[in-house]
Amino acid sequence: MKAFFLTFIPLFVAVDALGVLPLFISFTDGLNKRQRSRIVIQSIITAFIIGISFLLLGKWIFRLLGVLVSDFKIAGGLVLLAISLSDILRREKTSRIPSDTVGAVPIGTPLITGPAVLTTMIILVDTQGVAPTVLSFVINLVIAWFVFAFADSITRVLGKAGSKAVSKIASLLLAAIAVMMMRSGIIETVSMAAKGQ
Repeated sequence: MKAFFLTFIPLFVAVDALGVLPLFISFTDGLNKRQRSRIVIQSIITAFIIGISFLLLGKWIFRLLGVLVSDFKIAGGLVLLAISLSDILRREKTSRIPSDTVGAVPIGTPLITGPAVLTTMIILVDTQGVAPTVLSFVINLVIAWFVFAFADSITRVLGKAGSKAVSKIASLLLAAIAVMMMRSGIIETVSMAAKGQ
């Protein structure tokens, strides 16, 4: 039980389903309920596959390719920054990302299962074990599914004007997250270079 809580809490913070919700509303604005439901399922499945695959193969793939976690953070940040700038600069954001892929990218990854989640999982497996880490990850994905499934109700409460306001705020938030991820990756890269690694 202790191992579960020690893995659940860090992953809950890393997944941050409530923090991703405004972005989900932004990306799915103008879509019908059926399309949103498909995107929710697509995002959770994508997040699960990426998370479990990385858990099993991440360290091996990184060693094979010579890729560091800091490189992964910078790449993920660039993807998010490009998406956020596209939304901020375009008047019609519904054509920004095809609705048939938005669940996989960017919602499934890197928003739900991004560098923070992947890095956290690898650390937790080493300290707490595989079983509690995987269980905590799955439960956090269930929580994310629940939050996104009720996004329609939240959108109705906000109204059209509120949704547009949330959309623009979410785009700025997404840009900030992107910069934070890149900054973290750059700092880690510089730090390792300074140590001669």
